[in-house]
Amino acid sequence: MAKSIVWFKHLSMADVEHVGGKNASLGEMISGLTDKGVRVPNGFATTASAYKEFLQHQELGHRISASLSSLDVDDITALADIGKTIRGWIIDTPFQDSLQKEIELAYRQMMADGEFAVAVRSSATAEDLPDASFAGQQETFLNISGLQNVITAIKEVYASLYNDRAIAYRVHQGFEHNKVALSAGVQQMVRSDVGASGVMFTLDTESGFRDAIFITGAWGLGETVVQGAVNPDEFYVYKPGLKDNRSAILSRTLGSKAIKMIYNNSSEPGQSTKTIDVSESDRRRFCLSDKHIEELARYAIVIEEHYQCPMDIEWALDGHDNQLYIVQARPETVESRSSTNIMERYILKDSGEVIVEGRAIGQRIGAGKAKVVMSTEQMFRVQPGDVLVTDMTDPDWEPIMKRASAIITNRGGRTCHAAIIARELGIPAIVGCGNATDKITDNHGVTVSCAEGDTGHVYNGILSFEVSRSDTGVMPDIPTKIMMNVANPGRAFAFSRLPNSGVGLARLEFIINSMIGIHPKVLLNFDQQSPELQSTIMERTAGYADPVSFYVDKLAEGIATLAAAYAPAPVIVRLSDFKSNEYANLIGGELFEPEEENPMMGFRGVSRYLSETFNDCFELECRALRKVHNDMGLTNTEIMVPFCRTLEEAEAVIRLLADKGLKRGENGLRIIMMCEIPSNAVLAEEFLDFFDGFSIGSNDMTQLSLGLDRDSALIADHFDERNPAVKKLLSMAIKACHNQGKYVGICGQGPSDYPDFAGWLLEQGITSISLNPDTVVDTWLFLADRANNQLSD
Repeated sequence: MAKSIVWFKHLSMADVEHVGGKNASLGEMISGLTDKGVRVPNGFATTASAYKEFLQHQELGHRISASLSSLDVDDITALADIGKTIRGWIIDTPFQDSLQKEIELAYRQMMADGEFAVAVRSSATAEDLPDASFAGQQETFLNISGLQNVITAIKEVYASLYNDRAIAYRVHQGFEHNKVALSAGVQQMVRSDVGASGVMFTLDTESGFRDAIFITGAWGLGETVVQGAVNPDEFYVYKPGLKDNRSAILSRTLGSKAIKMIYNNSSEPGQSTKTIDVSESDRRRFCLSDKHIEELARYAIVIEEHYQCPMDIEWALDGHDNQLYIVQARPETVESRSSTNIMERYILKDSGEVIVEGRAIGQRIGAGKAKVVMSTEQMFRVQPGDVLVTDMTDPDWEPIMKRASAIITNRGGRTCHAAIIARELGIPAIVGCGNATDKITDNHGVTVSCAEGDTGHVYNGILSFEVSRSDTGVMPDIPTKIMMNVANPGRAFAFSRLPNSGVGLARLEFIINSMIGIHPKVLLNFDQQSPELQSTIMERTAGYADPVSFYVDKLAEGIATLAAAYAPAPVIVRLSDFKSNEYANLIGGELFEPEEENPMMGFRGVSRYLSETFNDCFELECRALRKVHNDMGLTNTEIMVPFCRTLEEAEAVIRLLADKGLKRGENGLRIIMMCEIPSNAVLAEEFLDFFDGFSIGSNDMTQLSLGLDRDSALIADHFDERNPAVKKLLSMAIKACHNQGKYVGICGQGPSDYPDFAGWLLEQGITSISLNPDTVVDTWLFLADRANNQLSD
């Protein structure tokens, strides 16, 4: 490849050594994926050989080598002086005639049908250094117009190979400066300045879950998302659902999107863009429609299948033609290479005051002295083990990020620079906190927990925590199925890596409490609420069509995420089982809930669903379940009915569910009853006439059998699922299911707390035991030993 310029359409991944990874990938997609519907803006690349010829021009390369030969890169002043001098030489040295002429010709051809702005990006090549990574070290220039500005931008890209951090990086890594070359890509701009842009991954970046596509986006040009200057919207899409042409969006999270980058009046490098505030109305809506989300996800699937590996992809939505474009794609290099057999779990042992919250990165916990650092000039203050607290990071911050035990930023989403580097370093980070630098006291001890779901918490003080590691590579056979109790959809992808046969208990209460937080009656009667309450509701429901749609959609998102994480294994979703005092704690709940002396024994479960006062609320649950099971095709979702006191209630609730589009047996729907009241066990055969099996709730069964209030500390020592009376009732229920050939599992706390109780259930021939995730591996191994001992006896 002797030419100085090559059009993207003539490039492929075979040309990495000539034009670098970025430009080769653009060519690969244009030549290989255009026919499959993936839009990639065209352009051209300067070659590595052209760059090397440029260095020979006017002995530029010799002068650079001489100036660097004796440089001590740890001398910050000398590094800055020499770097500035070299960059000046590159800018002042004219291109050789061949490169100048080919750039001029290519640019004129590019503009033949009319002038438009271009992006000029770096694409580094490293001869004989396949493991070298130069991500983020060189410059990108957007909204460049006019031949002279393009030439200047290409020179600036060349010069950026000698910015301070790039010089120091090569020295510290032992790379020879003359082994690295640059290719500049000149690509037609997508008008995302009046649209939106962002980054997507073809796996979940936190857990490595492969069946989801993770998309982030914000208004304006994509640099704000990549740099972490903005808290973006986030979306998850389910690959198998998309391939089946089903509704496939698993979840949506509205980001603050406070600023956006747009075109400036100047098109000169360094002055061609500006950052402005986003209007309040745009902050309160998603930057992508559902149609665009699913179209992007289809692009992601096509790209991943072409490259045969998980991918990190930059996208842009043109605000003029309303079309989506791919502007960069590279292999994902962190989660796709992590071990899937070693399960690491961090658990906080203490509780504490939460100072700030943000987006959790890394599913780990870190603690140390907080160092609030607002500029790179203060980096020296961060010592090994400290917690770095700052506004946002870029590659200049990487030397001290390596020292930190955790990172906290005001701005950024889960694909920003701080998040990416934290994953690479294996440390927790909480990004997009908003006001962390104001709220966290410098030099004060803090604990950074990313082990509690999507939301990360910064706690006051250094709290104790433990780390458990389990090798889940080869688990022994046992004569029952091990399922899990999972409440938090934010942990579903990670927990699905544990050995399991599905979810034996998915609690809707967690989704309602943490993802919705508002009583359904308030949303159904929104127009009748006070202005203050309406304002609170509008703030929480921003981005959704209306308050009721928010409730249904958020509920469906939580259920769908759980179902997708474990598909095709069953996910048994328990209908809401809040007591009246718990419903009252939701926003507006006190307006609609009765005051009961003993809510545990009161208006809950089936009696609530059948009540005229709650029927419209129950309809919202049913709408969400219909959406997941029928529209999204996640037919591994099963329904569990809790607290069904009588046979009359059993018959009525099955009829009610059918009337609401959830008919037992239709589209493979199974309806399980939670066997948790003594009457359920005593009349087990009769209750099974209405259900497809039982899931034993050992907590309520124990307290109701023994006449105990499980919330009372005075008699807590009497609460034990292993009591003979409780075991006799459970044995009756298990035998009844065996007699009718129906499912019987247990989802109560007992087997997680007492392995010997799990062993007893195994002897009874229970179909499945559903455990808390942190006890799965140990209980599994205990049951395997017990089963082996029984065989040997």
